[in-house]
Amino acid sequence: MDAWRYIVRSNPNRGSVETFLPLILSAAGALGVLPFAIRRFMQQEWTAAVIDTVVVTGFVALGTYVYRTQRVRVASIAIAFLCMSGVVSTVYVNGPAQVYWVFPALMAVFYLVQPREAAIGAVITLAALAPAVLPANSSHESGTIVITVIVTCAFALAFSLITSRQREQLLVLATKDPLTGAGNRRGLEAKLTEVVNAFRRSGLVASLILIDLDHFKRVNDLYGHAVGDQILKRVTEIIDLRIRVTDSLYRIGGEEFVVILEGADLERAVLLAEQLRTLVDANELVPDHEVTISLGVAEIKQGEDGNDWLHRADEALYRAKDAGRNSTSVSS
Repeated sequence: MDAWRYIVRSNPNRGSVETFLPLILSAAGALGVLPFAIRRFMQQEWTAAVIDTVVVTGFVALGTYVYRTQRVRVASIAIAFLCMSGVVSTVYVNGPAQVYWVFPALMAVFYLVQPREAAIGAVITLAALAPAVLPANSSHESGTIVITVIVTCAFALAFSLITSRQREQLLVLATKDPLTGAGNRRGLEAKLTEVVNAFRRSGLVASLILIDLDHFKRVNDLYGHAVGDQILKRVTEIIDLRIRVTDSLYRIGGEEFVVILEGADLERAVLLAEQLRTLVDANELVPDHEVTISLGVAEIKQGEDGNDWLHRADEALYRAKDAGRNSTSVSS
């Protein structure tokens, strides 16, 4: 545990639960099987020793792979397959008494992969084990093994489903603005990184529109924050109805929004920005009070990261405000 704490402290970008779970299970699997491999080599049980060595080596290799590459999904599937195939191989080589390895193996599988995938893997594993285990035990022992394995899988499946849903809910809470339903700053940062990496890899063009509601503080002062919240929701709806499915909308401040347009050049982004400005201006969001927006537009450039890109759009936005607001400015 001290080693894992050191890794978390020294590698802040590697600190997610999704990353450390395969690492911990790989370490546990390797340390758990290693003594048996050594014992079987000493007893000259060569086939069993080779199988155990392959399993230990596989755990170490996959743990190293996920730590270095952060490709958790690939490593998790591979570790799950290693667990299931290792149990089946051990039972057929060393005898039915090894069936009890199925309990930790299947528990690990339910932790590593999606619930449906784990359930399918459990069924396949049990079907593969049945010819070796059931005939070698009495009906009472066979029934006990089958029932306990099924109950274990049922609990693991229930826990996996609950955990998966909680993870999805936490992801929504972490990346969505609770008022408008648009993405938040955390979601924007992740998207900027994704788009910048795609641009560096394949040159996929993208543009960004930074939007700010003009004199929004005055609206809150005159009509109250409840009305201000309704305006933010309506502006979000207007933008959502106009942008493409592939575009992304984020709220990053009190009255600031960002739209990321993947595959759109500067010309298309400026056209969309003007359409959004016109739509907001045309909608009577507050009776007897004009609500407008100012916009800054920037296309991604070679050599810049997400912050540089966003900063250029922010500079363009300030120029739009200096020009009298309710206008669009373009970053060169």
